[in-house]
Amino acid sequence: MSKVGVQDLLEAGVHFGHQTSRWNPNMRRFLAGEIDGVHIIDLLQTEERLEEARAFTSELAAGGGKILFVGTKKQAAGAIEEWATRASMPYVSRRWLPGLLTNFNIASARIKRLHELTEQSETGQLELLPTKERMNLEAEKAKLEFSLGGVRDMKKVPDAVFIVDLNNEEIALREAMRLRVPVIALIDSNCDPNGITLPIPGNDDAIRSCQLVISTLGEAITEGSDAWKAVEEKRRLEEEERLRREEEERLKREEEEKARKEAEEASGEKAEEGPAGSAPTPGPTDEPVKVPEPIPDHPQAVAPDAEPPAPEAEASPEESGPAEGVEEEAKS
Repeated sequence: MSKVGVQDLLEAGVHFGHQTSRWNPNMRRFLAGEIDGVHIIDLLQTEERLEEARAFTSELAAGGGKILFVGTKKQAAGAIEEWATRASMPYVSRRWLPGLLTNFNIASARIKRLHELTEQSETGQLELLPTKERMNLEAEKAKLEFSLGGVRDMKKVPDAVFIVDLNNEEIALREAMRLRVPVIALIDSNCDPNGITLPIPGNDDAIRSCQLVISTLGEAITEGSDAWKAVEEKRRLEEEERLRREEEERLKREEEEKARKEAEEASGEKAEEGPAGSAPTPGPTDEPVKVPEPIPDHPQAVAPDAEPPAPEAEASPEESGPAEGVEEEAKS
């Protein structure tokens, strides 16, 4: 983006102020003199302040900050909408809704309602309603679109506010100053620069002057916003890659754990089936070999393993008869 010089400001008529009878004494330090009853703004200071504002907004947008564009006068409304849309920033170009910043909770509820009506209109749900109810909802949607259409994507209080014509946007200025939000403003000779974070002295009534200042800041904000989007996209891709690797590692660990458990169960079942399936066969050394003891030399000795002698059979009565009779005779 090329730097805006004094010649560019001079050609756009930024140096023209208001009539001397309508000036604000606090603007004295930004005035170079007067010609034919009209104050002339010091363009050297305008160039310096514009460069400071450009650097500030670019750095803020590059860090993910949101800058609210405010300009409801017809000379600035078109450029405000154009450059705010390019930079993906919120804007107010038709009517400032009182409490938009100081009562942002209430405003966010109305913004949510606008999203609901827009979704119903896009999906065709409004066409299914009775005619009277549909017309009431369409009128409500148009009213919300008129007041909050430019800030429908604003999720929180902006980090800075850029205002064109402080006298015309007095309510917005008071709300921003009350919340201590940095204010960048294009101020004419009839405005009060006190309390403004980055005042840019210049003509706020000429279309070319407003377009030059707004486009200069809009280009800087767009560059910063694009850089932030690139960084966020890179971070998002890295985060997705990290999550993908973690998921792969988790699945790998689960598979390994499952395989280990299956192996343990298989080995346990095999150990249980081993003793119950077949009886073990005795080995050659299961029972000790019996060695016969030596027979002693005594003639009446009996070998330990020898069978005992069979008992003698009893004599029959005939064989024992004479012997018994002799014994009885002897006794008598």
